[in-house]
Amino acid sequence: MIRPGFLSKTERDELRALARDGLSEGRIVRRANALVLLNDGWSCQEVAAALLIDDDSVRSWHKLYAERGLTGLVVFHHPGSRSRLASDQEAALFEWVRTTLPLNTRAIGEWIAKMYGIEYSHAGLIALLHRLGLDYRKPDLVARKLDAAKQRAFIADYERLMRGLRPDEAVVFVDAVHPTHQVRAVGCWAAKDEAIAINPSSGRERLNVHGAIDLETGRTQMLDVPAVDASSTILLLMAILSAYPSMAMIHVFLDNARYHHAKLVREWLAREGERITLHFVPTYSPHLNPIERLWGLMHRNLTHNRSYPTFREFKARAMNFLTQDVPKNWQALCDSVTDNFRVIDPSEFRVLG
Repeated sequence: MIRPGFLSKTERDELRALARDGLSEGRIVRRANALVLLNDGWSCQEVAAALLIDDDSVRSWHKLYAERGLTGLVVFHHPGSRSRLASDQEAALFEWVRTTLPLNTRAIGEWIAKMYGIEYSHAGLIALLHRLGLDYRKPDLVARKLDAAKQRAFIADYERLMRGLRPDEAVVFVDAVHPTHQVRAVGCWAAKDEAIAINPSSGRERLNVHGAIDLETGRTQMLDVPAVDASSTILLLMAILSAYPSMAMIHVFLDNARYHHAKLVREWLAREGERITLHFVPTYSPHLNPIERLWGLMHRNLTHNRSYPTFREFKARAMNFLTQDVPKNWQALCDSVTDNFRVIDPSEFRVLG
């Protein structure tokens, strides 16, 4: 079954424009119509009946779009007609797109018309861009200062630690999160003939949570604090110690926030932290701290299409999820919060801005 709502607003608008483009050939229009109807909740059988085609074709078009986007819908693998642009014009177009990164095909079509006086249909333009080796894509968020060598070293050290971990040692990951009392509207299943809406939250109050999670058991320590700082760090480390009274050593992985390095924290560790070893994740590398994935899981369960009349209710639900639901349902949740680390190397990207 194909779930509705798989298109973003931009993608849906582009497919609608393609379907309404009087210059596009019929089979391209049918494909665009099929994708829009599927997105809006029609089944493959209903789309096939409306367009007088078989439902296997509808499924194949959905798969083609999922794998290759608009290019997959408009490019057919047979010899095409000769390009309307000369080779030097195609080279100039390629360089202009590569340099400026236009946000839509309309801007590209306008540039071609302005420079060379040639107008393309939507489908024809996409076919041209595909042939030139250009695709529509969304940039990844990659910090320029990411250090690939430090990431590799961190992962190697972590794997070495885990291989040699003794029964009287534990590993936890620490971080802070600040969810706001606001609903996040996301796509969902609904009756296709019923308009749905969400009542927005009335305030923008923020919850400050300083927390830790053990990936082995799903056990958490989550503190609702007035502010995340050196004092809350010490309170969290004390809570971790209390949760593992029989462990000879607790390995705590955390980021390089200033309060984690504060003099107050260092002094406390020297006095009372003999059973704690801190391991700092490389800077600009939240992907190397699995608790970041727990925060995403929290939002999916807490704020996506969910509204809370008061901040008090919102806070209670958030803390209950983090302290009760996560440990209780860890077997079902653990695959979403893992230490399956990867290296992100900025040299492999063209970093914008």
